[in-house]
Amino acid sequence: MSKPNYSGLYHLVSQENFESYLAALDVNFALRKVVCLLKPSKQIEHDINTEFTEDLGPVDGRMCQTTVDWDGDKLQCVQRGEKEGRGWTHWLEGNMLHLTWTIATYSGTTGKWHNSY
Repeated sequence: MSKPNYSGLYHLVSQENFESYLAALDVNFALRKVVCLLKPSKQIEHDINTEFTEDLGPVDGRMCQTTVDWDGDKLQCVQRGEKEGRGWTHWLEGNMLHLTWTIATYSGTTGKWHNSY
């Protein structure tokens, strides 16, 4: 069975509980408020199962070592750095890209992006 093609440009449609996730990352109050107002686009181009250094500066000012791999039809990310158990999971439903962010002390933040093809 072939894997779904996640490549493309996605535009944020909605997010839930993102401020709580940022608080769990110890992001300061003012930056959390600003970040939650952003409506970013996301270009997906991952090398599967290859570790790379990721700059999370726009979100929380941190760097981490990131690896993305398949978990069934989902993309699973592990981010090693200051926060234990940090990562995310992407899955597709039609042209909507879903995302759940996690860290060891928090799980449940979600976002949805629309693929512009």
